[in-house]
Amino acid sequence: MKLLSAREHSRLELARKLMTRGYAQTAVDEVLGSLREQGLLSEERMTESYVAERLRKGFGPLRVRQELRQRGIPDALIESHLERSSHEWLELIAAVHEKKFGPDRTADARELARRARFLEYRGFPSELILRFLRGHDEP
Repeated sequence: MKLLSAREHSRLELARKLMTRGYAQTAVDEVLGSLREQGLLSEERMTESYVAERLRKGFGPLRVRQELRQRGIPDALIESHLERSSHEWLELIAAVHEKKFGPDRTADARELARRARFLEYRGFPSELILRFLRGHDEP
């Protein structure tokens, strides 16, 4: 309960944490099943809050998807929470770009490459990064 009171967890995360603390697999499975039945453990709720937090912090869909997969969230659930139009993703790229680099655009190839690497690291698809940096389909 202490772990769940801090933040939402996936079933896999809780299982890993409990196993490293020395609890038996059968006891962990039983407790997690009970928590799910009581509505205290919800991967849907965890995914929703995690995606909202990561997008608010300026991370893109590729990175968020990978982080959720590492936490044991099924792809179908991930995709349902990451569905956004390319226009919405471009708006997020623009906000992240402006926060890091300011409102000024550049034509310098080295600087464009540096900015593209930063946005890729943040988890945005390269085709959207190129569209944004070239000025196409700006939000």
